[in-house]
Amino acid sequence: MKKSNLKSVFYTIVILIILNIISNTFFYRFDLTQDKRYTLSETSLAIIKQIKEPLLIKIYLQGDMPAEFNRLQNETQDLLEEFQAYNKNIIFSFVDPLENKDESMDNIKQLYLKGLTPINITVDDKGKQSQAMVFPWAIATYNNKEVNIPLLKNIMGASTTQKVIGSVQHLEYSIADALNKITKENKKTIAVIKGNGELKDIQIAKFLLQVRESYHIGPFTLDSVAKNPIRSLESLKKYDLAIIAKPTETFSDAEKQVLDQYIIEGGKTIWLIDQVNMEMDSLYTDSGSNLAFPRDLNLNDMFFKYGFRINPDLVKDEQGSPIHLASGEQGSATQFQEFNWKFAPQVYPTSTHPIVKNLGGIKFDFANPIDTLKNGIKKTILLQSSPYSKKIGSPVEVNLNNVTEETSPNDYLNKGNIPLSVLLEGQFHSVFENRVLAFDQINHKAKGKNSKMIVISDGDLIKNQLDKNLQPVELGYDQRSGNLYDNKDFMMNCVNYLLDDTGLINIRGKDLDLALLDKEKVHERYTSIQFITIGLPILILLLFGLAFSYFRKKKYSH
Repeated sequence: MKKSNLKSVFYTIVILIILNIISNTFFYRFDLTQDKRYTLSETSLAIIKQIKEPLLIKIYLQGDMPAEFNRLQNETQDLLEEFQAYNKNIIFSFVDPLENKDESMDNIKQLYLKGLTPINITVDDKGKQSQAMVFPWAIATYNNKEVNIPLLKNIMGASTTQKVIGSVQHLEYSIADALNKITKENKKTIAVIKGNGELKDIQIAKFLLQVRESYHIGPFTLDSVAKNPIRSLESLKKYDLAIIAKPTETFSDAEKQVLDQYIIEGGKTIWLIDQVNMEMDSLYTDSGSNLAFPRDLNLNDMFFKYGFRINPDLVKDEQGSPIHLASGEQGSATQFQEFNWKFAPQVYPTSTHPIVKNLGGIKFDFANPIDTLKNGIKKTILLQSSPYSKKIGSPVEVNLNNVTEETSPNDYLNKGNIPLSVLLEGQFHSVFENRVLAFDQINHKAKGKNSKMIVISDGDLIKNQLDKNLQPVELGYDQRSGNLYDNKDFMMNCVNYLLDDTGLINIRGKDLDLALLDKEKVHERYTSIQFITIGLPILILLLFGLAFSYFRKKKYSH
């Protein structure tokens, strides 16, 4: 008997040693969740492999928080544990910046300086409400470089629960994107085209600051084309992406040829174009009106060749943006009333493309309709107006008094869903194909390499407003209404999609099913739920103990 027991122990030890060797040799993690929320994408795994030195992550989502934020905290921890499992150089910790009351104000100031703004939330505890401050942020540090990681996604008009669900959807993307920013060695380059009345740097400052975290970016003026177009073209080819943000002056044929050949050679572009001359500030006058008229940029033939057309019309949408206007007599007792401004469409994406999937509202100003043309180029409509929208031809007078007009659904019958942003992918043909060139070019190409471009029929979509001190406010923030739109996320997704070889943007398409508690039902059935979750397990354990004791006594009493 002793020998057989020793053999069993020996075999058990041998089997355990073999299993341990196999498990260390062949690393694999099992994800039994239905939505595969803990299965990292190939993109995330590739980014994790880039980390060769210790990477520290501090998460400030800690302390006494509502259930929704505890859920976001738990999901963040679970996901970071998955990252850590693939690379032990990733080290993370949770920090409560408000834990020590004596140091909390200093901690808050330091986080503010780093760009980590807290949010104030209402904590509802069995009907008793109180205010609490939460920092839904993390900071990653690697080789003396830091990057902020936003954990809570802003979704305009959404409840806290809906924001948490949206944030968990984006969690892997937010973390992987941040790690990619500080570990990527070779950054791609972006040219911001200048020379034709484009937006000034301060008007796109918030976009530039965000882009600089991931890419090298610099101005590129087309003024040099007049003197040496070949050199200008060769210089532009060194950039991976060119952004043309709201030009207001006509392009020369030579400038068009430089941009055209850049595209034909595989250069990516984002066009933010206003085909109608109209500014919101021009309406804040005594008359409250101004004339909107077509703008000629000399780009129509170029766009037509690439497969689209931006019409010199304005889009009027019942799903407009709020605007506050004075009502009643002017003076000290002036009252301000909120109206629906239909020339500023508030667009909610319906496409499932990674660029726009899960985005909230995006604000346009005096947008123009886009027509797509058949020419063999793949076209994807990213953003479109609501079904209750229509085109208004120009020239036309735009008046603030338009806010009081009454409309009916019949006014928009078969007129809505107007494309406002389109992605084009394929081999573009040169606008100078079978045409006289603007300047001599020996290696001019009529048909190009595979390339991509995104067209947006509103130059103001990338524009940030300025505060009273002429400092830029957050891109997408509308000071007149106090709403924060998803313009920045949309623009960053456009850039990432056009430049991202690793497929980081595709992580955004991940859908998760979160089962969150219904607060109202919990409050209504608080006592019964408390009994079920706490009292019932204790009762079952007590009954089991009594039964076990009874049968034990009965067995050994004889």
